Parts: sequence; C-alpha cells; structure tokens
Amino acid sequence: MRVVSGSAKGRKLLAVPGDSTRPILDRVKTALFDVLRPRIDGASVLDLFAGSGSVGIEALSQGASQCTFIDINDKACKTVRENLERCGFTQSAEVLKADAFSFLRKCKRSFDLIYVAPPQYKSLWLEALQAIAERPHLLTDTGFIVVQIDPLEYEEFYCSAFRESSSRKYGSTLLVWYEQSGENS
Repeated sequence: MRVVSGSAKGRKLLAVPGDSTRPILDRVKTALFDVLRPRIDGASVLDLFAGSGSVGIEALSQGASQCTFIDINDKACKTVRENLERCGFTQSAEVLKADAFSFLRKCKRSFDLIYVAPPQYKSLWLEALQAIAERPHLLTDTGFIVVQIDPLEYEEFYCSAFRESSSRKYGSTLLVWYEQSGENS
C-alpha cells in the first residue's frame, strides 16, 4: 500500500495489524482519485472508519487542506498517526479514536468530502448515510460523500438531503458517490 500521487507520491503506508480492516487497493485508490482530483484541492475531508488512513492521506497528498480521521480501533489510530508522520501531514490532520456515529452526532464542522468505508456486511454504511442525512451541516454547500463497500452489500438509499450520483465497481469494491440534492438548502 502506498500513496499513488501528489506531494507524498510513492511513500509506503503501513497496514493496520491484524484483519480488522480492509485496505483499499492502490488501483482502486488511483481510479477514485482520478474522479476526485478536480474537487480535492483545498478540501476539508472526513475519513470515517479510517483504518490505515490511506484515503485521507491520499487526499492530503493531492491537495486537500485538512483531514479528520475517525476510527474506534486503537491499532488503526496508531497506524494512521504513523502514516501521517511518514508522509509529513501531521499538521494538517486530526486523528480521533471515536465511534463514528457518536462523532457524526456531535460534530459541528462541515466537510467537502466524507469518505465512508466501514467494516463489511453490517449495514454500517447505510447507518452512516442516515446519520449524515440527519445532520446536513456536516457537508459544505458543495460537499459530497463517497462510500466504499462490497458490491454484494449495495442497496438503494433514499433521503431528501442527498442522492446517489454515480457508482463504479472494481472487482470486490464498489464506490458510490452521493451528491447533495438541494432539497434541504
């Protein structure tokens, strides 16, 4: 696992010890950031269920101004901190050991990108989308959400706050984009 582009391109990233996380493959991360690149410069990013922090670190490498990493696992938080140090991004990052849903309920900030990649097959991604929909201030006016799940987990999600705008499948990884619908503006 490595940083695929930007100021930290080529830096190797540590994986979270054990099998509690599922890191995004470099080829999927490359494809993801090919789509995100026009919108990432100066962005404020929330990496929810951060794992190793690979996606948030990639965002920082490609020009995001700030990233908040949330994970409930001690090993994951330690790994994110070590990876941030390796890449020189400690000043533009915040790592919080927290339950994702508690964080979403209490957070008063807004983000340009919320990346949701929870443990598989527990419908946590749907729960996260619902929590974000109930707190529309979590997204800036031009903010959006990207969800990383196994294609077998996918089901349609309906709410007035945002709508599914696209999806892309890469083997056993499905990335789903959600844009604000404008109905809550």
